[in-house]
Amino acid sequence: MSANQSQSKTISNTHVSSHKSHILFICLIAAIGGFLFGFDTAVISGVLPFVVKSFGFNSMMEGWFVSSALLGCLIGVIIAGKLSDWKGRKFVMLISAGLFLLSAVGCMLAESSFWLITFRLIGGLGIGVASMICPLYITEISPPNSRGQMVALYQLAITIGIVAAYFSNVVLLKISEDQSFTGFLKYILVDHTWRSMLGIGLLPSFIFWISLLFIPESPRWLLLKNQTEKALAVLLKITDAATAIREVDEMNNSLSTERASLKDLFVKQYRVPLLIGISLPFFAQISGINAVIYYGPSILEKAGFSLGDAFGGQVTIGIVNVLATFIAIFTVDKWGRKPLLILGIASTIVSLVVIGVLFHYNISSGPWILIFIILFISGFAFSFGPVTFIIVSEIFPTAIRAQAVSIGISSMWIANFLVGQMTPMMLKSSLWGPAYTFWTFAILCAPALWLTISKIPETKGQSLEQIERTWKA
Repeated sequence: MSANQSQSKTISNTHVSSHKSHILFICLIAAIGGFLFGFDTAVISGVLPFVVKSFGFNSMMEGWFVSSALLGCLIGVIIAGKLSDWKGRKFVMLISAGLFLLSAVGCMLAESSFWLITFRLIGGLGIGVASMICPLYITEISPPNSRGQMVALYQLAITIGIVAAYFSNVVLLKISEDQSFTGFLKYILVDHTWRSMLGIGLLPSFIFWISLLFIPESPRWLLLKNQTEKALAVLLKITDAATAIREVDEMNNSLSTERASLKDLFVKQYRVPLLIGISLPFFAQISGINAVIYYGPSILEKAGFSLGDAFGGQVTIGIVNVLATFIAIFTVDKWGRKPLLILGIASTIVSLVVIGVLFHYNISSGPWILIFIILFISGFAFSFGPVTFIIVSEIFPTAIRAQAVSIGISSMWIANFLVGQMTPMMLKSSLWGPAYTFWTFAILCAPALWLTISKIPETKGQSLEQIERTWKA
């Protein structure tokens, strides 16, 4: 190899490395929305016992306090699709960050159950918007060969947010034992610890809002708005010139054959992606994952753990959730989406059945419940969790992707709302109880195996336009 060839290769490798670093930087910022999603949903597990005691909630009000945020999520998802087509993906992420910030401050200062639930609903709007727009944005800006890995970062951020919420709850619970605080700090840290648990979310919310100012708009949205030069400028920062030009041409050719009407999603060629987009998120949530996230301490208390040990067990669950997500990050673009889903779904179903058996036959004392909850969380974390966001964000045509994804993710929040509302009543019911609760989750998510094996295509390594042509063919 000549000196000039060696120098050219070095420059090329430097450019590739620079492009990868820039893509990673952009996707990590978008993934902060996932961190806030995870934090805001998980922090409730530590807050719940204190809020129930402070406001005297019965089972119905306890479920409504949890589910009010989920109702906000559903509304947020529905709004986000249309708004992101109108104003852009980046603008909607900024809206999401603002909603998180408002919710954290409002919940911390709420003086009545009405205002507490109102600001929880506002936080839910932020979660719903983020759950739709952040993975969509990452999907649209990532190259095909690492798209799965980049979107999986969003799920990783969710799991890290969950762990951060658990740790902050434990730390703030420890701080609340210190009687040296006075004034406002005593009010939120000692007298009403749950206020600081909810209010601390303002810090990551502010970081998210500021960070979003440093990332570009989605190139595919720019092309939708006929801003070709701006789209090309974005692509040139994340890939080489030849690839950028080729991708712009491919996107424009695809858009020229599409119509931007949502009703086109219901034509025959898109019935299968529509079925996948609605069903997969629904099954993922009806598996009971958020029953464990929201009501983990209550479930572990029923298994014989003290409240303090239950919080510790919840932290363990959260850490396992993070670590298992790395399996998806390192394998989803190598093994593919389908193998991970099949293996993960099967393991979640088996774990749910065994947990039900342990509760039914009163073998719930000791570590067994925690062990199988950890196995359940692991199975979800490398399959259902990340792969659902990946598949739903990549199977729809560009012209209607945002609104189609909002329909799919809204099914996730409908399931989540139902789980959040019904779980406390099911757990406390003498007729239902923990055993039948977990068996119900196992039965309800089992059809996801059929969906994965028979309907979901393998999309690893394909461009979004190639995936679209598959449905048309």
